[in-house]
Amino acid sequence: MRKWKTFVGIDVASASFMAAVGGSPWQVLVKPQEFRNNVEGFRAFMDWLAEHRLDRRRAVVCMEATGVYGESLAHFLVAQKLAVAIEPPLKVKRAFETSGPKTDAVDSLQIAEYAYRFEDELHLWQPRGEILEQIQVLLAAREQFVRQRIVHKNALAALERKVTKTPAADAAYHQVIETLNQEIKVIEKELSHLINQDPDLRQRLRLLLTVPGVGLLFGAHLLLLTRHSHNPRKLAAYLGKAPHQYMSGTSVYGKTQSRHYGPSTPRKLLYLAACSLRAHHPRFQQYYCRKIAQGKTPRLVLNNIENRLLRIACAVLRDGQPFIPDYRSVPPLTGS
Repeated sequence: MRKWKTFVGIDVASASFMAAVGGSPWQVLVKPQEFRNNVEGFRAFMDWLAEHRLDRRRAVVCMEATGVYGESLAHFLVAQKLAVAIEPPLKVKRAFETSGPKTDAVDSLQIAEYAYRFEDELHLWQPRGEILEQIQVLLAAREQFVRQRIVHKNALAALERKVTKTPAADAAYHQVIETLNQEIKVIEKELSHLINQDPDLRQRLRLLLTVPGVGLLFGAHLLLLTRHSHNPRKLAAYLGKAPHQYMSGTSVYGKTQSRHYGPSTPRKLLYLAACSLRAHHPRFQQYYCRKIAQGKTPRLVLNNIENRLLRIACAVLRDGQPFIPDYRSVPPLTGS
C-alpha cells in the first residue's frame, strides 16, 4: 500500500517555481502552475493546494536539489507540516527519456511522476540545526577554495614550463595559492571549533574518527549525512555507491554497477578513504588482494571497501561505541 496519495512536483528557478500534482495510480491531477519564488508565492502555492482540496497528510512535495534557490521554499513547506523530498537532479533526469520538449512545466510533471515511481526511495528533508547548517556552508566553501587552488596550481605549472618566463605572473599565482592555503586552514579550524561547541556532535565525531580512513573532513560530511538515519544501505544508495543489477529482457545483461550520482564531495572523500585503506590497512589490503586474485575488478573491490566503511561508520554511531580494530565475535557457549 502506498504511503502517499498525491505527489507534488516542483521545478525551482531563481525567480519562480513551477508546480504540478499527480495521483496514484499515476495520473495528472493538477496541471502545472507557476508561482513567484518568494514568501508571497509560497502562500499562493498553499492556497492553490487548498483550492484543489489536496490532503496534506497524504501528499509529498518533491523537488530537485538546486542549492539556495529552493532552500527558502523547503523551509516554508516543512513549517506548513508538508512532507518534502529533495532528490539529486541527475537521478531524476535518468528516470526519463531525453527526447521531447524540455520546459519548466514538463520538468515539474516529471518530478511529480518521479516521486510516484520512486516513492520508496524518497529522502524526506528536514532543516538542519544552526551548527549543522554552518558546517555545511564551511564544507562547501572549503571545497570551492580547494578547486580554485587546483586551477591556479595547474596554471602555474603550465607557466613554469614556458621558455619565456614572466616573474610577475609566477609571483601572483604563488601569492594566490598561499592565500587559498591559509583560508583553507582557517575554515578547517573553524569547522573543528563549531563541532566542539555541540557536545553531541563532538561525541559523534570522536566515534567516527576511530573508524579507519575517516578524518575531520569526511567525518564532518558523515555528521550531515547520518543526522536522520544510520542505515548504511540508504546512505550507500544516496551516495550512488550501492551496486545495482543491469538486465533487460532475456538477452541484455550488463555488469552490476553503482549509479554515479549523489553529492560529489563525500563521494570523493569516501573513495579516497577506501584507497587509503587499500594501501595502508593490513586487513583491507588482504581483502583487496584476495578479491583481485579471484578475478574481481579493482573498482568493484574498492566499491565493496567503500560500502564496508559506511557500514562501520553507521554502526559506531548507532551503537555509540568506538570501532575496535581487532574485535572478533565469539559464539556463546552452549551448555552440555
